[in-house]
Amino acid sequence: MTKEFILALDQGTTSSRAILFNKKGQIENVAQKEFTQIYPKSGWVEHDAQEIWSSQLAVLTEVIAKAKIKLPQIKGIGITNQRETTIVWNRKTGEPIYNAIVWQDRRTAEYCKQLADKGLDKKLQEKTGLLIDAYFSASKINWILTHVRGARKLADKGELAFGTVDSWLVYNLTNGEKHITDVSNASRTLLFNIHTLSWDEELLTLFDIPKSMLPDVCSSSEVYGETSTELGSKPIPIAGIAGDQQAALFGQLCTQKGMVKNTYGTGCFLLMNIGKKPVISTNKLVTTVAWKIGSEVNYALEGSIFIGGAVVQWLRDELGIIKKSSDVERLATQVDNSNGVYLVPAFSGLGAPHWNPQARGTLLGLSRGSNDAHIARAALESIAYQTYDILKAMEIDAKSKIKELRVDGGATQNQFLMQFQANILQTNVIRPAITETTAMGAAFLAGLAVGFWKNREELQALWKEEKTFMADKKKKHKVEIQEWKRATETVKYWANYQNS
Repeated sequence: MTKEFILALDQGTTSSRAILFNKKGQIENVAQKEFTQIYPKSGWVEHDAQEIWSSQLAVLTEVIAKAKIKLPQIKGIGITNQRETTIVWNRKTGEPIYNAIVWQDRRTAEYCKQLADKGLDKKLQEKTGLLIDAYFSASKINWILTHVRGARKLADKGELAFGTVDSWLVYNLTNGEKHITDVSNASRTLLFNIHTLSWDEELLTLFDIPKSMLPDVCSSSEVYGETSTELGSKPIPIAGIAGDQQAALFGQLCTQKGMVKNTYGTGCFLLMNIGKKPVISTNKLVTTVAWKIGSEVNYALEGSIFIGGAVVQWLRDELGIIKKSSDVERLATQVDNSNGVYLVPAFSGLGAPHWNPQARGTLLGLSRGSNDAHIARAALESIAYQTYDILKAMEIDAKSKIKELRVDGGATQNQFLMQFQANILQTNVIRPAITETTAMGAAFLAGLAVGFWKNREELQALWKEEKTFMADKKKKHKVEIQEWKRATETVKYWANYQNS
């Protein structure tokens, strides 16, 4: 019997990947290609949109060749992508009119501050679930229309198209036939009303963006179209789309209200499934559309940590106290505690639930007895403390206690960190057998749409835990948590004082 597969295209911030999943939800083959990071000015981050497409096409071709399979064996394509990154292209030529402006880019921070100063933040949060920030797409589109010569005139004539990375990939995969996005990506633009599930005319006027630029909004799991014959003689259905963090939530099968996942990468992204009704946060979290399958919509609360695993890279590259990232666990466990040392890694400001862009990284509690092991331990603990802060905010907003935390990402291999996380949360931390949850989520969404998997019950049977870190009920770390709060308040005071 011929094997069949779902192909997940995982277009990330630094690389494009293609992963083949078999019927058992196992990875059959992977191809990956890094692409260029462009930094024109301090705080500006761009990508070449054509390179995004060419790198994704290259790994798509490579993974099929490596697996030695034929196109008819691929039953569907699922797409997951870096979110908020903004691409504007000419509808007639298919050419981008400017580089992709990446989610990390801060060039529109002052513009966003001006909107907030006008008191618009509450209205935007009520409509979109988001905070006014340069992170999201709307201000980036406005910048392109304002600063690229001739862009505004072309947009007014209906000749420009905007898309997040998923839209750009589908546009190219279908040879320009489809200009679409899904609800999860649309909800990251600051232009999408998460209650009506449509582009909001008032917000389009506010950001001065013509509606003609925007893609059609689809569900996260349906057949949107097929790949063009230019990619091969046999068209493949494109059948699933979700932004990377929503895809990871689905890949972790956090499909029930109250379930939470944390992705431990360079930063950390926590999402809680809050069910079928949006909850607007009072604790500086964002509300986002998790996915739409059929007529059913799920929403999520989300909190972002700017510096997660990156704090270990800092120990390695800047302090030089470890030679490779994996050394940090051995060094940190040479001591029983941090000896009163706290590291608040606000190297690029504090994310949720503080949202203080002026904050900077700070080491507190140093004494003559402090050494590199104490600092290494404080660095790892800071990742867990930041996660704790967001999860407690989520519990308040959602009015429910978390029962478990499902985790993925590179830092989950650090046994000390995972156990410490379980202890301070006083809940179990579960690491799955397959940690490629982002790509898996995209594959699951596509597979459901084409009948590769029958239903979510079948998917639940595919998800398997690799290890559960049980909370030690004797180690609640109440004093340490209070000291961490004191440390973060100190950092915020310093940041606000210098800017007062």
